[in-house]
Amino acid sequence: MTTSPQISAIYIAPSAGAAMQALAQAKLIPGEGIEGDRYAIGMGAFSQNLPPKIRHLSLITQTGIAIANERLEAAEKLGFSASETRRNIVLSNITPAQLNQLVGKIFFLGGIALKGTELCIPCQRPAKLANKSNFMDAFEDRGGLRAEILDAGVISIGDPLTYGAEQST
Repeated sequence: MTTSPQISAIYIAPSAGAAMQALAQAKLIPGEGIEGDRYAIGMGAFSQNLPPKIRHLSLITQTGIAIANERLEAAEKLGFSASETRRNIVLSNITPAQLNQLVGKIFFLGGIALKGTELCIPCQRPAKLANKSNFMDAFEDRGGLRAEILDAGVISIGDPLTYGAEQST
């Protein structure tokens, strides 16, 4: 029996560069983001970039973080904690490749509809804020996914990620 993907951590930051804060649950606001997060209130480091991008929330996999950290540790570099990746949602029981396949697709977190908009291409910001190196190389192809929030509601740690035939209507 395969375990379904689920939320293992939720993070927000109140402003650009602020430390990520762990939450047990979060309120999702369509067209904005996670209540209290920097991107929901237009205070994220990349909020003013043009052309504008949908940055309602970002997701990453535990597996992707583990693989990146194994590579860093093999090179005698410091790894990144889940919060240091600067992603809002950490998912267990899903590979980076499976998450990446959700670009352009509708999926559900705890029954709340989201649409994958683009991959989170690793940048230097997490490394700079954590005072560590090599984030871009270590997280290539496993930097996560940005998503648009389509429905209002609350998500919690342990909520499932479902998509395709898995979602009951």
